[in-house]
Amino acid sequence: MDKRLSEIREVLERLYAKYNRRECISPDPLQFVYRYKNCGDMEVAGFLAASLAYGRVEQIEKGLDELLGLMGESPFEFVKNFDEQKRYRLDGFRHRFTTGRDISGLLSLLKDVLDRYGSIEKFFVQGYSKGDENIIGALSKFCESLLGRYSEKCGEPAGRGLRYLLVSPARGSACKRLNLFLRWMVRDDDVDAGLWKSVEPSALVVPVDVHMARLCRVLGFYEQKTVSLSAALKVTGSFTKIEPSDPVKYDFALSRIGILEDCTGRYRSGCEFCELFGFCFDGAGV
Repeated sequence: MDKRLSEIREVLERLYAKYNRRECISPDPLQFVYRYKNCGDMEVAGFLAASLAYGRVEQIEKGLDELLGLMGESPFEFVKNFDEQKRYRLDGFRHRFTTGRDISGLLSLLKDVLDRYGSIEKFFVQGYSKGDENIIGALSKFCESLLGRYSEKCGEPAGRGLRYLLVSPARGSACKRLNLFLRWMVRDDDVDAGLWKSVEPSALVVPVDVHMARLCRVLGFYEQKTVSLSAALKVTGSFTKIEPSDPVKYDFALSRIGILEDCTGRYRSGCEFCELFGFCFDGAGV
């Protein structure tokens, strides 16, 4: 490892020690996973929480509070027993441009998954091999299989809203929300739940959105302005050089700078106290 990467690793380790603790999770949507004790409930709640992890933090929390409230005490049982009555219960739900109809379409697919495989994990790993370079191939199969199943059941292609919830890396998307869900399920520490035992952490891809992209540009991990699959893979490659067995290890801690410290990428008073200040173009902004 070269000198710069060693310096970055030291900073990331400090961030990990500072932020990677259970009490730091809120207001991250991961908090909704820990509302439940049963693994099935945690998995389903995690999938929905990651699916709706777009928009302002307050919007996400409000939307998930409403959705999980409508689903009752057990999200797993709600999905397992999903029917027209439950579909009707979700009709009025909306989170930005995701409607109750979109959620119902997703839950009907998850019901099929749970009926046949018992868990989302067991379905996902049908397309995964421990020899895979990363999770992208399995994630593509996961999304395309579900969307194909919807077309078979309904006799028409999935609508735009459902396709947004199941966006596939095969189409060039960075798939931030689905990669976020995989991080929650696969990694196992004070923050991530580690429910899945069939996928190696080394195969995970960093969940890159505009905020993570900005911080990774500060670190010199890539220079692209757009957030795409190629950008996510390049960022992941840089983290792999630092932590080969666990390239997504620092994702939660690093993202706290944007969420808790309200980093905008522009210099302001107090920036000098940020752990990344020494890499941030001497505080001149990015």
